[in-house]
Amino acid sequence: MRASPENRSDLAGLTKAWRSIKSRAPDLGPIRSERSYARMSALMEEILEEVGDDEHHELADFLDIVSTLVAQYEDTKHPGLSPVEPREVLRFFMDQHELRQNDLVKEIGSQGVVSEILAGRRDLNTRQVRALAKRFGVSPAVFVGE
Repeated sequence: MRASPENRSDLAGLTKAWRSIKSRAPDLGPIRSERSYARMSALMEEILEEVGDDEHHELADFLDIVSTLVAQYEDTKHPGLSPVEPREVLRFFMDQHELRQNDLVKEIGSQGVVSEILAGRRDLNTRQVRALAKRFGVSPAVFVGE
């Protein structure tokens, strides 16, 4: 079944754009090695730094794609681990570091916002993910839900 003319993609243009992207980010695509994983993780953190907490940033969708690829690779390297909600990851780190909600005001905002996140009434935004990852010395991907 062929796509109608109005639904066809410009494959020639997409091919040219993809070649250009791959020349700048050779590991962009399915992650198949630890080296590629390290590069994609670094790219994810670089994009995260640029996007910040602006969910309307022109690279926000690109960040979602790269984060998904990183998370998929991590899932294949650690099979059998069930996905964990970002709020549970936060709760774990708080327990491990003996922190109270007030201790995360710098990274998250206010004690009330921390409480809403832990209760599942609010999601972590990009700025908060970046700040928490830096505080706990982990990849931002651990705070990104599926």
